[in-house]
Amino acid sequence: MSTQPTDQHIETIIAGILRAGVTLSTALVLGGGIWYLIQFGAERPEYGKFQGEPAILKSISGIVRGAVLLDARSSIQLGLLVLIATPVARVLFSIFELWAQHDRTYVAITLVVAGVLLYSLFGVK
Repeated sequence: MSTQPTDQHIETIIAGILRAGVTLSTALVLGGGIWYLIQFGAERPEYGKFQGEPAILKSISGIVRGAVLLDARSSIQLGLLVLIATPVARVLFSIFELWAQHDRTYVAITLVVAGVLLYSLFGVK
């Protein structure tokens, strides 16, 4: 009996990763958006004065910390980060599964895709 998962099983896992990522992202953004409107929906914006994002939204750890503290903007940002991380998680999962199947050609191709994704996220500007 083979211990390697079938292609259909791998595709099911990948579909689950994508579905879970998009669902979690949607819940975070929707919940954060509703909470933001509850908190600040009655305020009138000042368009004559520029206000950058708060310091808490400038790092991943700050965003996570703010979301844990139920900060609405942090929750929205965390949802967007989860949405961005979802295809990256799919590619990384694919690398490990292809490696387990000893498919060196597709491992190399998927590593290039992962490199392009990571460079686009963290590359020099």
